[in-house]
Amino acid sequence: MSNTIFHAANTRYHADYGWLNAYRSFGQTADPARQAFGALQILNDDTVAAGRGFGTHPHQNMEIITIPLAGALEHQDSLGHQAVIRAGEVQVMSAGSGIAHSEKNHSTQQPVHFLQIWISTNQPNAAPRYDQQAFALESRRNQLVQVASPNPDEAGVWLRQQAWLHLGALEAGFATEYQVKRNGNGVYAFVLRGAMTINGQPLGPYDGLGSWGEDSLQIQTHSSAEVLLLDVPLVA
Repeated sequence: MSNTIFHAANTRYHADYGWLNAYRSFGQTADPARQAFGALQILNDDTVAAGRGFGTHPHQNMEIITIPLAGALEHQDSLGHQAVIRAGEVQVMSAGSGIAHSEKNHSTQQPVHFLQIWISTNQPNAAPRYDQQAFALESRRNQLVQVASPNPDEAGVWLRQQAWLHLGALEAGFATEYQVKRNGNGVYAFVLRGAMTINGQPLGPYDGLGSWGEDSLQIQTHSSAEVLLLDVPLVA
């Protein structure tokens, strides 16, 4: 039996702290249907002011993926990594037994806009690790490009979970089918730009659609559009 759940962009939790403009697709709500989507625990859409950021703080046993949409972030962590993550790149921290990190806007002039995603791990207390890869816009044009997977020898950053992430930059009038990667997984689609229909549901910018019990998603764009697909176990 197929099921879907639609989350309109304007139903996300929102808080503006001045230096941080935050939208939350999950959590920070009394609605039990908005606490998570299986192993997908957090999907945050954040804009951080120039020169500001998040100080050093710890995590454990979570796959933390950061995707800048505009601008760049400075990253430092307790493993000794220092990096700049730019739009077009994807970063993952497998927090494992424990990691501390900070993320700061790399620019002193412009805000940075990014997604942060938390996916529960299937290897608790493993050694923490870090990875970062670039995905050129041209590689995503009219393609659903795999940017994360559970297999180190596949395309994308490696996750300690049976989860796959795909990004697409699609032209108007483009149609494609996405095949769910694994029995027991569902797919959460998050539109980054433009308008499209997925399995009959119209979606606009920052709308989300969770689908499960289907082998595939049918995607049809109505304008040029970008989308993130999160293919995750339904049981965290």
